[in-house]
Amino acid sequence: MAKMLAARLHALGEPMSVDTIDVPTPRPTDVLVRVKACGIVPNMANVINNWPTWFPHQPLPKFPAIFGLDAAGVVEAVGEAVLHTKPGDRVYVNPLRSCGSCQVCRGGELSRCRYFTLNGYFSTSRDGQRIFDLYPYGGFAEYMTAPQYSIVNLPDNMTFEQAGKLGYIGTSYGALKNAAAGPGQVALIDGVTGTLGVASTMLALASGASRVLGTGRNEELLKRVKELDPERVEVFRLGDGSTGEWAKSRTGGEGADYVISALGAKAPVETMLDSMQGVRRGGKVVNVGGVADRLPVDVKWLMDEQVQLIGSNWFSTAQGQELADMVATGALDLSYLQVKPFPLSRVNEAISGLEDRDGGFSNYVVIP
Repeated sequence: MAKMLAARLHALGEPMSVDTIDVPTPRPTDVLVRVKACGIVPNMANVINNWPTWFPHQPLPKFPAIFGLDAAGVVEAVGEAVLHTKPGDRVYVNPLRSCGSCQVCRGGELSRCRYFTLNGYFSTSRDGQRIFDLYPYGGFAEYMTAPQYSIVNLPDNMTFEQAGKLGYIGTSYGALKNAAAGPGQVALIDGVTGTLGVASTMLALASGASRVLGTGRNEELLKRVKELDPERVEVFRLGDGSTGEWAKSRTGGEGADYVISALGAKAPVETMLDSMQGVRRGGKVVNVGGVADRLPVDVKWLMDEQVQLIGSNWFSTAQGQELADMVATGALDLSYLQVKPFPLSRVNEAISGLEDRDGGFSNYVVIP
């Protein structure tokens, strides 16, 4: 059999090793992709070192495991039942996996499936190992198999390295979809300088937002976010006062049409509570950043103000295709991403948490 190189994790807390293994064979409804770039998830170092402590009931794949969440490349071969995708196609592989046959999957809501699993990353289901067994190949390898329903076709003006960021851009896009974001609205993005925050800003602007109000702690990164569109973007440094009061003051006392909470897992829950107060009556608060703490919400305030609090998790392949089409037409410009490529042999260095001063503008990718 043909051989390939793959970075595999043999135990938590240990570095990955680059091993020689067999190239997988696609099943009838699968495709085989030659990986050209795979994005580095900012949280990957925590996952492979501290996962049992953080989320003990959400399993990782059995070791040795091939990680790598956001893979893009060229279709090498397809299974006999694949009708649309063909060899030579430039594609992104959405890592969302589900059982495919339950009620929610048949309705197209794959992220609601009890088997919801992110291939090359982790599962939210106790039964997720079944999905890992079916799709054990992540993007830190020269080849990977994937179900045909996961394929996003890439336009010629979108690089593989840019596509390696689609996981986080798509997650932000899913959040804006849940917020019913549209033209003329005011967005408040809490944690605007991070990966999800910068992507949410770009997408809000592309959706026709009249203004984007963004908060963050790093003044230099806040300036860079402001420069994305100086006329429509306003920024506020966390710690300089109340986010909610600031948002109300910038909107004539009304508040933002929606709040995207893009804060990280370790952010103080008080910061999220404060930003929620910046939403207008009847507005939406979408949590996509993953603040890992209990939120003491005044439910009567939610009722009286008719505010919706929404949890948003990942994005559909159809939404991923919409993003690719937005890039194709020029509606979404990904030139803000600063690519920092690493060969597969340096995968451990790439995910080790190197000092990064570029926040959500950076794009770490592994090139197998």
